[in-house]
Amino acid sequence: MSSRTAFSNARIFTGDEILLHKTLLIEGDKIKAIVDFEEIPADYQVIDFSDLTIAPGLIDLQIYGSGGQLFGGKPTVEALLQMETDFLSQGCTGFLATVGTNSSGIVLQAIESAKIYRKKTKGAFLGLHLEGPFLNPKRSGAHPKEYIRKASLTEVKNWIELSKGEIRMITIAPELQDAEVIDYLLSQNIVVSAGHSDATYTEAEKFFNSGIHAATHLFNAMPQIHHREPGLVAAILKYKPFTSIIADGIHISFPVLELAKRELGNKLFLITDAVTETTEGLYPHVFNHDRYSMPDGTLSGSCLTMWKAVKNCVEYAGISTDEALRMASTYPSQLIKTDKRQGYIKPGFRADFFAFDTKLNVQNTCIAGVLD
Repeated sequence: MSSRTAFSNARIFTGDEILLHKTLLIEGDKIKAIVDFEEIPADYQVIDFSDLTIAPGLIDLQIYGSGGQLFGGKPTVEALLQMETDFLSQGCTGFLATVGTNSSGIVLQAIESAKIYRKKTKGAFLGLHLEGPFLNPKRSGAHPKEYIRKASLTEVKNWIELSKGEIRMITIAPELQDAEVIDYLLSQNIVVSAGHSDATYTEAEKFFNSGIHAATHLFNAMPQIHHREPGLVAAILKYKPFTSIIADGIHISFPVLELAKRELGNKLFLITDAVTETTEGLYPHVFNHDRYSMPDGTLSGSCLTMWKAVKNCVEYAGISTDEALRMASTYPSQLIKTDKRQGYIKPGFRADFFAFDTKLNVQNTCIAGVLD
């Protein structure tokens, strides 16, 4: 593909508005302009995108693995390659490879694999999300309790320094951590997200007012609302941090998804929390029809893709296609403050987008100006 490419006759969703019968001009890895067909410069290669909708590439901030490679349990370079390859085919141009509660050795292995893969990535690999091990054992879910522990500043500093920027997000139970740990993470521009937490409303109110501005998979692994003990969920609905949700109809029901969207508006974003079937390590996920579980039956990760999550929002929760796309791209990009200027189709932003047809099938994905 030429370094100057025009994708013509498309319906373009910019992240803000829909533009009909327009042409997207790409120069190198950046979006140059959105123009009419007659304005295409003579030196651009023209690719006809008639009957296709172009939208910002999807961004998944919590996903464990794909295609039999569970990075979250066996964090290898090969697993990252498998993930990036699969996700690009699904319209996903950004992801945080996620590591669940595990030994320090596994976290260190994930950090090293991330640094090695950084030199090989096509651009979709955005870094690491550590979901644990600093969780509340009362809300462990599929995370092994024997590895859950309180954070130590020494260990956390070691991980962050070794990662050289690869750790972008950490899910913790803030009510169990020392303030110095959270303050340090925030000072390093790490997204600290409250999850697998048993926090009371008062505890949650305190940490949402003290720099923590994210929450992990709403309703899952947290106390449910009680009319006398409102808990973490009520605090999330009031203070409205950026909050992820698993829109598969299994981890949460679709009426609850609709309620969450109504309450949280542009702070609710989609994740897959997807895993893959494996028998290795601490997470032997077993696939059963439409979900993954641990051997004892405990519900674990999903079998979602980001595009499937978008379609579920539209089909089952009454959310417009445009807004569901924002939940899967614009809002997660805003949370992690991507330095590649992602989440929109606008001049100056990196040319990350995907195209889908009238039957909502993904037809093309472009990453950093290159059709995958």
